[in-house]
Amino acid sequence: MAQLELKSVVQRYGKQTIVDGVNFQLEAGSIACLLGPSGCGKTTLLRCIAGFEDVAGGEIRLHGAVVSSPSQRVAPEKRRIGMVFQDYALFPHLTVEQNVAFGLGRRVDEEASRRVRQLLATVGLHGQGEKYPHELSGGQQQRVALARALAPRPELILLDEPFSNLDVGLRERLSVEVREILKREGSTAIMVTHDQHEAFAMADQIGIMFEGRIQQWDVPYNLYHRPANRFVADFIGQGVLVTGTVGEENSVRMELGTLISDTPVSCNESCTTCDDGCAVDILLRPDDIVHDDASPVQAEVLHKAFRGADILYTLRLASGTEVLSLVPSHHNHALGEKIGIRLDADHVIAFKKNEGGSTPPRTEHPVTWQAAGGR
Repeated sequence: MAQLELKSVVQRYGKQTIVDGVNFQLEAGSIACLLGPSGCGKTTLLRCIAGFEDVAGGEIRLHGAVVSSPSQRVAPEKRRIGMVFQDYALFPHLTVEQNVAFGLGRRVDEEASRRVRQLLATVGLHGQGEKYPHELSGGQQQRVALARALAPRPELILLDEPFSNLDVGLRERLSVEVREILKREGSTAIMVTHDQHEAFAMADQIGIMFEGRIQQWDVPYNLYHRPANRFVADFIGQGVLVTGTVGEENSVRMELGTLISDTPVSCNESCTTCDDGCAVDILLRPDDIVHDDASPVQAEVLHKAFRGADILYTLRLASGTEVLSLVPSHHNHALGEKIGIRLDADHVIAFKKNEGGSTPPRTEHPVTWQAAGGR
């Protein structure tokens, strides 16, 4: 039985639908993330799970028991749910130890004290119990908030944009540390964020939300390599859509050459398979296009972003189409320079060509690269 299950959950403010028929379930010990742009409904959905918001339709179940439906609502404090807020919400007049102990209610016995000490050690704050929140860094305060939420051993932990007040480097490091803490405690958790790097670092499964709906609920690998629709393809990672035409034997002709798929080419949003001659948009990630001085396909360097080990190049093809390529940084090319590139993709992500799209350009040097197999 799933630890948490949502069935066709709907939430409205007046006539405006904020959450529109959401379904998913979460197994015990799993960490999930609701990821999406501002205003997509992810925080409202988290508040519905916590019991802070009523639902207009569907139901929310914890361990099989209904806790939210249009006719039934279990109070937040009776759901055995821990909450970690964006602003930490620590009590400034209480010590670190007292803040963590607050999650245990009025218990003051030795078992409660042992639990507090154990959690402070778990979150890396051993010996910091007598300090006050203002004496701690932002990352340390967030650890205290997590320890407080974990103290009563809740059935579910909810994290609402928990790292948004921290600098980028600390966010990435702390998201990995928090995942390790949650896994060590055996906790089931859901995090809300608009930052995909945090989501990838934290979650076993991610639900991409847009306009109140889950666009795709999947593991990070599939979200990146097998997006369900154009929104997911555009929102996750970086990439461009390049015009192509489906040919025989699972091939797709593009300006960059002909890509051969090891499975029938499917238009994710429109049909199971695409027929010969079907116009499609092919998603190409920066790691699908590699620098190759021997390649007959040349591209002009428009922009470059130095990233230490790599440089992310924005390149313009002969037709004017722009693509991205991630190249080792010792290949340091000047703006306006022409460089050779080739495809190195091992899968085909195709979408039905939008109405009004241009005819796919022909390459002067037809080249074929096999998509089957790894890089």
